[in-house]
Amino acid sequence: MARSLYEWLWQHEFWLPPGITWEDMQESEDTHYPQPRHLLLSIPFALILVVIRCVFERAIALPLSTKLGVRDKQRPKAQPNPVLETFYSMRCKNPEEGELLSLAKQCDLPVRKVEKWFWHRRNMDRPSLSKKFSEACWRFTFYIISFFTGLTVLYDKPWLWDHRECWTGYPQQPLQPSLFWYYMLELSFYWSLVFTLPFDVKRKDFKEQIIHHAATIFLISFSYCANYIRIGTLVMVIHDASDCFLEPTKIFNYMKWKKTCDSLFMIFSAVFLISRLVIYPYTVLYNTYYYSMEIFQPFFGYYFVNVLLIILQLLHVFWSCLIIHMVYKFILQGTMEKDMRSDTEESDKDEERDTIRKKKKNGTMCFSNVTSNGYIQRNGSEPLDSRAHLANGHAKER
Repeated sequence: MARSLYEWLWQHEFWLPPGITWEDMQESEDTHYPQPRHLLLSIPFALILVVIRCVFERAIALPLSTKLGVRDKQRPKAQPNPVLETFYSMRCKNPEEGELLSLAKQCDLPVRKVEKWFWHRRNMDRPSLSKKFSEACWRFTFYIISFFTGLTVLYDKPWLWDHRECWTGYPQQPLQPSLFWYYMLELSFYWSLVFTLPFDVKRKDFKEQIIHHAATIFLISFSYCANYIRIGTLVMVIHDASDCFLEPTKIFNYMKWKKTCDSLFMIFSAVFLISRLVIYPYTVLYNTYYYSMEIFQPFFGYYFVNVLLIILQLLHVFWSCLIIHMVYKFILQGTMEKDMRSDTEESDKDEERDTIRKKKKNGTMCFSNVTSNGYIQRNGSEPLDSRAHLANGHAKER
């Protein structure tokens, strides 16, 4: 049954242009073509990358974070409580008011103490600043290596300069060793990201990242099996170009180098928008949709690869909207909102909500961004406007 499914899945009518069969792509002693079984090598290579990452983060990134002054927040630990721990692990991490009342009765504790326990327990699960720094260092190192590897591999290839060369002789385009190892490097890295997904910092675009990883793995795998390697290498180089600027932006953000971080973010934004909204559509989408039709007629594999490429483009548009909004805020206000950065984690937003809730329960309210507009800061400090002071809860003119 498995063999029948395999034979049905790899019918040449699906994946090869009309008039071409798998027999036309038989390997010889000097000529080799991509084979689906080669992709299995990416799994052990991905595990090797995971091991290299662990060693890199422990031996290089963590000591580097200490030398650069990256300090973790001191967070109080939650006291051991089997009932609350069971609820936290099995039910939810942020219980509603009714659930807090029920848990308080079970534990014979005040509701306030139960709520505070959950707040401390969530803090314990939040990634430390050094972990975020180490993760960014690892990705930055890989993207730099991958990007320059791609440039080195493609520099002397004709399809980098003339995009129609992507289809010359397709699909009978022999596999070169340098292209094989470049593909294995990229595919193994994305598999390693999938393997470490439960342990990595969870960001606000977590769902989009999962879709991105899945689409990327499918696209790389399919492009290899169907010998779309030339177009695939262009996709990988374009993606790595902007990522090389994103990770150092995060690193300087963790180091509190605000001006350097903002400058790098503006560079990243420009590279991202140009590479993903201009270069990618012309170099890849237009290439696969129109130039390929000069060589062969449409077939299932043609539509399938274009669908995958369009999914990536839709994700580019999603992230571009976030980036453009951030740049717009930066131009108007001179600073970027914390929760708008692509590096904002869900745990950070949870911490902010807990802090606001705590301030409200303590009867305090802090108005930020107050300058000379006559607003009052009611957190125990002096009034920010010299024309007004606080008396019996009311603002009066001096």
